[in-house]
Amino acid sequence: MITAVARLRARPGYEDRVREQALSLVAPTLAEPGCLSYRPYVDPLDPGAWLVFEEWDDRSSFDKHLTSPHMVEAFEAEAELLDGPPTLTLVEG
Repeated sequence: MITAVARLRARPGYEDRVREQALSLVAPTLAEPGCLSYRPYVDPLDPGAWLVFEEWDDRSSFDKHLTSPHMVEAFEAEAELLDGPPTLTLVEG
């Protein structure tokens, strides 16, 4: 199993759009083979940021997720909404 934690920091004034984007990905991501869970949360230490916790069967499933059509679309949309690139932490095991 692999756990991925992504941190998305919204540009000032785009917090609601980043929230909508993170929440819109729940259903499509959960439908992907190998996805065990996908949970977005507001960062309690930084209300302008979101933490997205994902659990996957394996690294291969997660890698396919990153190139799935809805993620490619999300990455393009997020480019204008985020204050810098998302940070990603992966924990295997």
